Amino acid sequence: MKKRFNAAKAAVLAAAFILLLGISAAAGYYIYLGYTMYSSAIEAKSVSEMAADIKSRCRFIGYDELPEFYTDAVISAEDQRFFSHNGIDVFAICRAVLHDIKAGAPEQGGSTITQQLAKNEYFTQEKRLERKVAELFMAVRIEKELSKEEIFALYVNSIYFGSGHYGIYSAAEGYFGKDVTELSDYECAMLAGLPNAPSAYSPDTSPELAAKRTKAVLEKMVNAKYITKDDEAKILKE
Repeated sequence: MKKRFNAAKAAVLAAAFILLLGISAAAGYYIYLGYTMYSSAIEAKSVSEMAADIKSRCRFIGYDELPEFYTDAVISAEDQRFFSHNGIDVFAICRAVLHDIKAGAPEQGGSTITQQLAKNEYFTQEKRLERKVAELFMAVRIEKELSKEEIFALYVNSIYFGSGHYGIYSAAEGYFGKDVTELSDYECAMLAGLPNAPSAYSPDTSPELAAKRTKAVLEKMVNAKYITKDDEAKILKE
């Protein structure tokens, strides 16, 4: 009986070892593919060229020109540890994985602002594991070459806000007929929430969903301690 038990135990351990080897080999394969994809992308267009390309597309709004409330709203909604991570937020990724396991479906991505910039400017939106790996390599590269303020400005000047508006300048002008510096706190919160799902949340097509998303952004700002519940209530009265 003892010999039979030891044999069964050995078989289980061997199977587990083989499984781990398989997982390691698969991980190594996708890391290789991702790094190859990243290398090709950065060779085709450097980080400085990417930044110059964004600045040439439209009226570029520098970080210092952005309303502080808008900056706080974007960080609250998209990447609360933006100013402390190196382009990859491991905590957010783990939280997203746990959430998706509970939900039984991929609902959260855990991507940082830097990762989103990397994906939008260098890669396709196709959901492939090697593309995600390439995005991680690119995010770290961008963080090494640019300041946080530069990254943030490039992101908000290039993302899609819905209704044909690319970049914060076009969105402020198109939705509210205002310069970015003239936006109210409520308008800042609304614009901060649009890139998450621009077609769904555009106030031109779905004003109710846009208002609901704006409220969600303000709640995130309360949780991140940028504003108080009283502030939120006052802003919602707008």
